[in-house]
Amino acid sequence: MVEKILKIDNLAVSFKTLSGTINAVRGVKLDLFEGETLALVGESGSGKSVSTKAITQLLSTKNTTINGEIIFNDKNLLEVSEKEMTKIRGKEIAMIFQDPMTSLNPTMKIGLQISESILNHEKVSKAVAKAKTIELMVKVGIVNPEVRFNQYPHEFSGGMRQRVMIALALACNPKILIADEPTTALDVTIQAQIIELIKEMKSEINLSTIFITHDLGVVANIADRVAVMYAGKIVEYGTANEIFYNPKHPYTWGLLASMPTLENSNEMLYTIPGSPPNLADLPKGDPFAIRNQYALNIDFDEEPEMFKVSDTHYAATWLLSPLAPKINPPEEIIKRQLIFESLPG
Repeated sequence: MVEKILKIDNLAVSFKTLSGTINAVRGVKLDLFEGETLALVGESGSGKSVSTKAITQLLSTKNTTINGEIIFNDKNLLEVSEKEMTKIRGKEIAMIFQDPMTSLNPTMKIGLQISESILNHEKVSKAVAKAKTIELMVKVGIVNPEVRFNQYPHEFSGGMRQRVMIALALACNPKILIADEPTTALDVTIQAQIIELIKEMKSEINLSTIFITHDLGVVANIADRVAVMYAGKIVEYGTANEIFYNPKHPYTWGLLASMPTLENSNEMLYTIPGSPPNLADLPKGDPFAIRNQYALNIDFDEEPEMFKVSDTHYAATWLLSPLAPKINPPEEIIKRQLIFESLPG
C-alpha cells in the first residue's frame, strides 16, 4: 500500500490589505502519496503558489491568517516553530522556484551555494560537501562541474540555472519536492529537458512531487494526479487520465480547450471569457458562474459541493447534481481526447 506522506485539510489563507481581506485559499483538502507527482493547475491568482508556500511557512506572518492542518511526519506544520521549520525546509521539503535568478545569491559561487545547504543540514566536512555537490552537478547534467563549481549565477544560462536549483533542492535527499512553475521562463526544448530531469530524479529516489503549473501540456507529461484550482478552491481533482479523458468541471473544459495542438496551429486558440473574480469581494454562489456558459440558475446563488465521479475523481459543479440537465463537454474537448488517444504510449 502506498504511504500518504502529506495531508492538507481545510487549508485557508487570507491577507489583510487596504482593499479588504483577500481570501487567497479557501478550504483546500489534498493528500500527497509517496513517489507520486501531484500537479496543481489553474490561472494566475488561483491559489496554487500560496497553498504550497503555506506548507513550507514561506508566507509573511504580517497581515496573514492561516487556518487548517498540514500534516507531515505526524506534525501540523502550521504549529511548528520557525527553528524546527528551518530543519524541515530544504532537508525534508525542498522547493524549486520559477525564476532561479531571484533564488540564487548573485554574489556567491554556485558550488558554495549547493555545499552550504548540505553543510547546514548534514554533519559532514567541507570536502565531503564539495564532493557531493560535484556529484549532484553531474547528476543534473551540468558539464565541467569542477569549473562550474567556482562560477557565479550570471555565468549560467537560464536552463543551467534551473538545473542548479534542482541540484540545490535535492542536495539533502528530501522526501517532498515542490516545483513552482519551474519551466515557465524557458524555451520548449530546455523545458522538456528540465521536466525529464525532474522525472528521472523522482524515479531514482522515490521523490514525492507537487508540481505547480498553468500549462496542461506539462501536466500530461509529468503528473500522476491533478488538482484544478480556481478562486482559491479546488474545483476538480483526479488522476491525470481522469482529468484529460473525463473532465467534469466547465473550468477544466476551458483549460483543456485552450491547449494548443498541432491540429489547431493555424486556428485562434480558445480562451475562457472574462477574468477571475476579485478575491476580496467574491460573488455570491459559484465564483466561476459569470464566466461559465453552462452555468445553471443555482450557480448564482449557491457554491457547488464536491460531487463524487469515482473513488479518485471529484468535481465541484452543479452539473453533476442528479437534478441537473445532461450537458456534454464542448466539441474542442472531444477533439483533444481523440488527439491524446492517438499519441504513442
